[in-house]
Amino acid sequence: MSGAAVDVLVVGAGPVGLTAAVELRRRGVSCRLVDRLPERLPYAKAVGIQPRTLELWDRMGLVSAALDAAVPLRGQLVWVDGEEREPLRMALPPEVPYGFAALPQYETERILEAFLARFDTRIERSTALVSFAQDDSGVSVLLTGPDGEEELRTRYLVGCDGAHSTVRKGLGLAFEGGAFPEEYMLADVEVGWDLPYGYTLRAVHHDAGGKVDDLLVCIPLPGPGRYRMSMLVPPELSVSATPAAGDGVAHGLEGSRAPALPDVQAVLDRMSPRPVTASGLRWSSVFRISHRLVDRYSDGRVFVAGDAAHIHPPTGAQGMNTGVQDAWNLAWKLALAVGGCAHPRLLASYDAERRPVGEEVVGRTVRHARRTVGAGGEDTEALLREAQLLVGYPDSPVVVRPAAGEPDGSGPGPGERAPDCGGLAGDVPAYPLRLHDLLRDREHVLLVYTDGAWDSYVPGLAALTGGLPAGRLTAYAVLTEGGTAPAGATPMPVYRDARGEFALRYGVRQATAFVVRPDGHIGARLCPPAAEGLAAYLARVFS
Repeated sequence: MSGAAVDVLVVGAGPVGLTAAVELRRRGVSCRLVDRLPERLPYAKAVGIQPRTLELWDRMGLVSAALDAAVPLRGQLVWVDGEEREPLRMALPPEVPYGFAALPQYETERILEAFLARFDTRIERSTALVSFAQDDSGVSVLLTGPDGEEELRTRYLVGCDGAHSTVRKGLGLAFEGGAFPEEYMLADVEVGWDLPYGYTLRAVHHDAGGKVDDLLVCIPLPGPGRYRMSMLVPPELSVSATPAAGDGVAHGLEGSRAPALPDVQAVLDRMSPRPVTASGLRWSSVFRISHRLVDRYSDGRVFVAGDAAHIHPPTGAQGMNTGVQDAWNLAWKLALAVGGCAHPRLLASYDAERRPVGEEVVGRTVRHARRTVGAGGEDTEALLREAQLLVGYPDSPVVVRPAAGEPDGSGPGPGERAPDCGGLAGDVPAYPLRLHDLLRDREHVLLVYTDGAWDSYVPGLAALTGGLPAGRLTAYAVLTEGGTAPAGATPMPVYRDARGEFALRYGVRQATAFVVRPDGHIGARLCPPAAEGLAAYLARVFS
C-alpha cells in the first residue's frame, strides 16, 4: 500500500532519532519516526549525560524531567593494581548551568518519547526501512511493518538507525575504521558499597608486562546501590569466534551470551576496593567496540546521524551525546528547508559542521581507550571538552567571521557555543534572569550589547528582524551596567547587565551584536553591530 507524503522520515527511535523527531515537530514539520524493534529495550547502554546535552534539553523544554530522573556524577574513584589513586573531580566553572549526570538509555528514551507525544507523534514500532531511492524533489521509501509493505514519499530521509544502519548502506557511504580486540561484559546490578554517592569507579590491574589484564568500571544509576558495570569478558563468555554482522562492523551488544551474577561477582571479588555482593541483576550482555566514521554525513536529501555516522569507544560518554547534537544541528536546518526559507547551502553545512566533530570524537575516544588510567590529572579545559562545551564550527560556511580590522574581544567567536550568564534584570521580572532563559524555546536570537545610545544601529537591526517570518529571529538588547535605555517604547525588549556577567563572558567592551543560532552556537559576532553584518549572516542561512 502507499502512505501519505511526509516532510521528513526518521529511521531509528533511539535518543538520536527521538531528538530529531522532537525538534522537527516542535517547528511544525510533519514527521514520521519508525523503528524495527517492537518495544523500547530495557538496557542501560548509553548512561552518561553531558552538560551540553542538558543545555539542549533545556532549550527544548524537557530538562526538568531529565533532572528528576538522573543521578549526579561528581567524579571518579580510581584504583590501580589495588592501590587508591587521586580521584577525578568533575567540577565545572560556576557559569556552566549543568553538571555531569547519569541516566540509563531506557529512561532517556522514555522522557523523549513522552515529550514527542505532546506533538501528536508516536514511534511506529516493528517497522523497518527496506529500501529507498531519491530524486530532485524527494525520496521514495519502502517500509515493512505489522500491516505489510508500505510505499512512502518523503521530502527528506534521516538515518538514526545505529552502527548497522540501513540508510548508510543504502547511500553506499564508506565507513572506515577498525575494531578493538578486547571484549567486555555489561551488567546492571545492585551492590551495598559505602563509596561516595555520585562517583563512578574505575579499577584496573596490570600483568607483569604492564598490560591491563583485569578491569572494573562502575557508573551509578538511579536507585539505591544500583550501578551499570563493565568488565573484561572471561574466556568462557567470549564471542570472538562469532563473526561480525553482515556489514563487517563488530560493534554493540551480542545477544548470544549473557553474563550471570556469578560472572559479575567473580570480577568484584578480584577488583572491588571493598568486599561486596552483587544482587538484583536486571540485564547483562557481552559487547564489542569498533571505531569508524562515514566519509560524508549526507547525500542529496538523505542524512545520517549518531551511530549511523560514527562509532567509537564509550570512553567519556561521548557517543549518544554527540549523536544528540548531530540531530539538533540537522533538525533546525531541515525545518527551514521544509519551510522554503533556507539558503541552498544551509543543509550542506550539516556535513561541514558535524563531520569534523565526529572525526575529533572518534580520535579522542580511541586515544583515551588505549590509556590504562584516565583520572587524576584532568584540567578544566579537558573537562569542558568531555562535557562537549568546546564543540564549535569556526570554519562553517554559514557563520560570519569578523572582517579584518574589526575590534574584537576575548569572548566567544562565530561558531562557538553561546555561554550562559546570570544577572540580567528586566522591567517586568522581579528577579534576575539567566541568558539561557532568553534563548529557551527560541529560534535565532539577536543579542545587542549597548549603552543605550543606539540610534545609529538598533533601528536597522530591528528592521531586518521584522523582515523574517514570525518567530525566526527574536531580538533583545542587553544594556551595559551604566547604560540607559531611551524613554518610551523600544524596538526590542531590554535587559540590564546588572552584574556585568554578560560583558565578562562575552568579552565585550563596546557595542556588539551576537546572533545565536537555534542550536545555541554563535552565527555572527558583529562589532560594530551594523545592519550590513546581520544581513550578511541572514543571507547565508535564509533564502
